[in-house]
Amino acid sequence: MAAAWATNCPPYESHSFCKSLNTQSAYTAWAANYDIDVNLTRDLDREVTSRTFSGKRYAMTVEAACGTGKNTSFFASMSDSVLALDFSSGMLAIARERVLATNVQFQQTDLLDTWPCADRSATLVACNLVLEHIENLQHVCNEAARVLVVGGTFFISELHPHKQYLGSQARFVNLHKVETRIEAFVHHLSDYLRAADVANLQLEKIEESWHADDIGKPPRLISLLFRK
Repeated sequence: MAAAWATNCPPYESHSFCKSLNTQSAYTAWAANYDIDVNLTRDLDREVTSRTFSGKRYAMTVEAACGTGKNTSFFASMSDSVLALDFSSGMLAIARERVLATNVQFQQTDLLDTWPCADRSATLVACNLVLEHIENLQHVCNEAARVLVVGGTFFISELHPHKQYLGSQARFVNLHKVETRIEAFVHHLSDYLRAADVANLQLEKIEESWHADDIGKPPRLISLLFRK
């Protein structure tokens, strides 16, 4: 099985070889193979996250969309406690098996609902590779601002808008060669900045990142750090 952030479905003769699923169903279907599929975007996100927070320490981290826990163990190593949220039962099942840290609590949550966190309870909120699947950025920024303490950090790591302009989106191919494209929304850089500004989150840093295989191509990821 192979997976990537791709431009379009291959030109198969039958449309049954290419389908779309809503985010929750798609990631549950992808969960068992998400970590073993070839996925440069996933791998680069892990590198960017590790580099961004190297040497830092946080009291309480909210990982908004933990997936299979690809970053959860790292957040656990730099936090006193972690609340890892995801609305895919399949992804959470993998994460619970994978992450052995005792300071992590997993909870199934739709990020478009009120997050199961008290006001001003988190020192870091991290959103990794999830916002392309969320049309309403404002709600996510508002919830991040609500749960963060004054001086807390909001971290975003997402597929770069330039990749989205070229048609890239999350997708995977199963053993039957059926490609599934996951519901996605194009977000411009100004969309992130506007939503954060409305939520009174102050931009501290923007970084564009390329995988080693991206020479001569647009940046693969954009990451942003905001301060409450």
